[in-house]
Amino acid sequence: MFDKSGLGFDPEKIAEFFKTNDFTKQFADMKMPEFDTDAVMAAQKKNLDALVEANKAAAAGYQELFKQQIAVFEETMSEAQTQIKAMEAPALDGKAATAQAEVAKAAFAKAISNMQALAETATRANSEAFEIVSSRVKDSVEELKDMAEKFKA
Repeated sequence: MFDKSGLGFDPEKIAEFFKTNDFTKQFADMKMPEFDTDAVMAAQKKNLDALVEANKAAAAGYQELFKQQIAVFEETMSEAQTQIKAMEAPALDGKAATAQAEVAKAAFAKAISNMQALAETATRANSEAFEIVSSRVKDSVEELKDMAEKFKA
């Protein structure tokens, strides 16, 4: 079957080997346990259901994130308009400039807080979706082990 051509085998000899040997005789007496297709289908349905639930959780989280982003944008625009109106004053004295700096500092702190809240919402949405899928993967592995044990029997 093997040759020294560099390919490692002679295709004609291998073809002849399969033509002259009847492998069906070797497998005729093998007893195979019945494969439980219903269990496999049920497991796949559970997997699909878990993915649907994970997508729902992620979508709900991202909707909340989107709502928060809109609220942050609206708040930021409102504060920006207030800042612009305050700058329209004819001349800022030291006291007004200090007050303006404090307002800017508070706006920056608020923006940082908003960004942190947005990040926490995104993290929560991703965590919920991950937990759903992770739980299903664990259950699926156990189901596969159980099916394998039944298949061995």
